[in-house]
Amino acid sequence: MRSAILAAALALTAGAATAEDFKFANFMPPTHPYVAGAFQPFADRVAEKSGGALTVTLYNGGELGPGPVEQYSRVLDGVAELGISLPGYTASTFPLTLVAELPGVISTETGTADLWNNIELFQPEYRRAILVSLWSSAPNVLYTRDKAVRAPEDIKGLKIRVPSRNTGLLVEAWGATPVSMPVSEIYNSLQTGVIDGAMIDTTATRAFRLGEVANYLTVGMETTNSPFFILANRQAFNDLSDADQTALLEAGKEGSVLANETQLKVAADGLAAFAEMDGHEVIELTPEEAAPFNALADGVTARVVAETGGSAQAIVDALKH
Repeated sequence: MRSAILAAALALTAGAATAEDFKFANFMPPTHPYVAGAFQPFADRVAEKSGGALTVTLYNGGELGPGPVEQYSRVLDGVAELGISLPGYTASTFPLTLVAELPGVISTETGTADLWNNIELFQPEYRRAILVSLWSSAPNVLYTRDKAVRAPEDIKGLKIRVPSRNTGLLVEAWGATPVSMPVSEIYNSLQTGVIDGAMIDTTATRAFRLGEVANYLTVGMETTNSPFFILANRQAFNDLSDADQTALLEAGKEGSVLANETQLKVAADGLAAFAEMDGHEVIELTPEEAAPFNALADGVTARVVAETGGSAQAIVDALKH
């Protein structure tokens, strides 16, 4: 009996010794809805699907280094085996992925499923890192501090934070000046008047407390969305067994769905919360009011697709409904 117990203990020890743990770099605070809604469930599914051979440990709030822009390089450099970021922060590396964020290309309701149904169109951009998870988000809308925006004329001359080059082109077409900055800087910049407004989805009302520093929210026009991805260090991924690679990729695809569902729910809650705040106004554009914005947006989409070339038009054709 004693020898049997000892053998079992040695087997468990051997299993533990060969288990691999991947560090997951997350720039968002541990209280962000994505953590409980998607990232921890993703980690749990990796462990479950791999039978415990591969685990994922979350490092939230920039524990492995601050700043969302730097997440991609941290994965490439092996500081973390996994990292969450937005392709818009390294736009020149992911022009095809960012075609999916252009106005009028993707549907909010079916966007993530459409991305995965056509995932092979994006894979050429992921030679240096492994694409583990990819999802679309709620549309970027316009938060402004002091000025209500109901027409392109209202936004002219304002300084508007943008999350990506494509959103910058859109804001520029509307007549404003785009300002690139990570999400973590929006609150202070809006509060102090460094910027007049920000393009971001309505999860920001609570997740980044923009309801405290913006008084107006304009919605209803064709605009960009900001896709997110989880990437893996290629060498670390290649060192995994085939079974563990499969477990990670399956969990990543399922995590895309969870993240998208979390994001859309929190965005809806953020829109409602903003509307309920004293002295705040949600400006819901009518189709007639949105038309001038949309005409300018169509021009931006056509321009970016033409400039991107390659399979950009094929991506638009595949994703557009």
